[in-house]
Amino acid sequence: MTALTVALQTDKTIADYRALATQVRDLGFDGLSVYADLGFQPPLPALLTAAAHAPGLRLGAACMNPYLTHPLEIAGQSATLLDAAAGNAYLGLVRGAWLREAGVPTPRPLAALRDTITIVRRLLCGDDSGYSGAVYSLPAGQRLHYEPVAADVDVLLGVWGPRGAALAGEMAQEVKIGGSVNPAMVALMRTWLDEASTAAGRGPGAVGIVAGAVTVVDDDGEAARALARREVAMYVDVVAGLDRTVQVDPVLLQRLHDLLQAGKHDEAGALLPDDLLEKFALCGTPQQVAARTVELLDAGASRVEFGTPHGLTGPGGIDLLGREVVPMVRRELARG
Repeated sequence: MTALTVALQTDKTIADYRALATQVRDLGFDGLSVYADLGFQPPLPALLTAAAHAPGLRLGAACMNPYLTHPLEIAGQSATLLDAAAGNAYLGLVRGAWLREAGVPTPRPLAALRDTITIVRRLLCGDDSGYSGAVYSLPAGQRLHYEPVAADVDVLLGVWGPRGAALAGEMAQEVKIGGSVNPAMVALMRTWLDEASTAAGRGPGAVGIVAGAVTVVDDDGEAARALARREVAMYVDVVAGLDRTVQVDPVLLQRLHDLLQAGKHDEAGALLPDDLLEKFALCGTPQQVAARTVELLDAGASRVEFGTPHGLTGPGGIDLLGREVVPMVRRELARG
């Protein structure tokens, strides 16, 4: 089962989220995610707005981190979203990008993620026996002071390496390779996850892969790529070094980083050659974006997520994705 979803940046008004969520549902997408990037709005208000005005969409934050939000609070937010979305929601967790630049330490990230998943699930199911973790613990007797409507939640982990894949193979339902639309990385992650889920007794294919990144679609493919370069530069700065299937010139990455630090996003994006842009952004005409989406699904992705800004204008890009790209992808998949 494959899914095509939309992700929104949390820089909008409640009225915007209401309109966009309704648009996403009416165009036939399978779900809606919102980012939880540092310095933007928290994801829960946008998600609750979507749940109220576009029922039926699968909803989640991609992704929260346990360093800014304690696992006890994450459990409460998960319970609220599961209630609002009638259970059709997931919990996205990641170590968090850009936290060190803000002076937030991120000790033992995989242990922190393991502790968070365990604590959230224990609280949701009413287990108050306590938990002693490596980073976060829960004292015996600690519980939520209300009855959650759901006793569990699907977990999506944002990870890039084999150790993160091993944790996901044991505990998660999905992995998101955030900021990547590289089929080679999807195929490598598929191998790691199947090995890990088999070792955990869950069998191959137990964990889905989400490929998602900056998306810009327009009938003017060159204009779409030009905007994508600017938008994707900040993500390439974070994730290019994590992709083991890509060799990126370290001098180029340093120049990119320096330009971003100086606020020169257009100049930073201009550094990206076409082959590198293609691995970290879905961009071009509807036909080009559809073809790249099918490549990702063929490589082993179970879900492709079209990230912000979507097009030269946000609603216009979502409309083009829904009216042209999604039908093309589904027709191609139906052909087998």
